[in-house]
Amino acid sequence: MIAKEKLKDYAHKLMFDMDDDEYQTLQEEFEIILKQMDVISKIPNISEVNPMTFPFRVDEERFLREDEVGDYLTVGEVLANSKHQVNDQVKVPKVVEE
Repeated sequence: MIAKEKLKDYAHKLMFDMDDDEYQTLQEEFEIILKQMDVISKIPNISEVNPMTFPFRVDEERFLREDEVGDYLTVGEVLANSKHQVNDQVKVPKVVEE
């Protein structure tokens, strides 16, 4: 089981905190995930299976398109729905402490 202190340390590094009962729930969820990983690791020859990037087979030639320059928005159109603007940029609230 992952120690509550370790979860609190991770939460602090990510700049948030939770109640003790939320940490308990998180510990229980991690326990389930770790059990599932243990089951998966016991599948024969699992190390020989290539990881997937999509849950289905993808034909890259048909799936990915070439980048093409098309119509684009002007600065005025981009800023039209913004309440706060500074120097032709959208001003957003500060979310990181110094």
